[in-house]
Amino acid sequence: MAIVTLREITAATVNDILKLKVKPEQEKFVASNAKSIAEAHFEPKAWFRAIYADDMPVGFVQLIDDSSTPTYYVWRFMIDGAHQGKGYGRRALQLVIDYVRSRPNAREVTLSFIPAEGGPEPFYRSMGFMPTGEMEEGEVVARLVFEDAS
Repeated sequence: MAIVTLREITAATVNDILKLKVKPEQEKFVASNAKSIAEAHFEPKAWFRAIYADDMPVGFVQLIDDSSTPTYYVWRFMIDGAHQGKGYGRRALQLVIDYVRSRPNAREVTLSFIPAEGGPEPFYRSMGFMPTGEMEEGEVVARLVFEDAS
């Protein structure tokens, strides 16, 4: 089984990350990695990493990493279409959750998704994210509260 890691994107690796794409029918659910990386450069609290399985790039994740608030936001999360169904997304999202738990004041992590057939809702629910009842720009907001948060 491949070892999944989160790695900084460098000048040497950025082109490989830009080539990663979800399946065509999933494109409506997540922005391209090029757009995400560009947007991150204009958001001081953005934290983004490439997702690797062993030494192969397989995905991308981006957070709003703001230690002044107890809520951390998964801004983008994707696994390349050719690498889906191998458990990489589950292991990568757990690494993201573990990272957030290590951050100052962290009590929960949130994300949002488009509620549609073929969307990521079942995956996020399986990772413990529950819809809050809120909608943001047409997307369902879901939250994972850390059990030990007091």
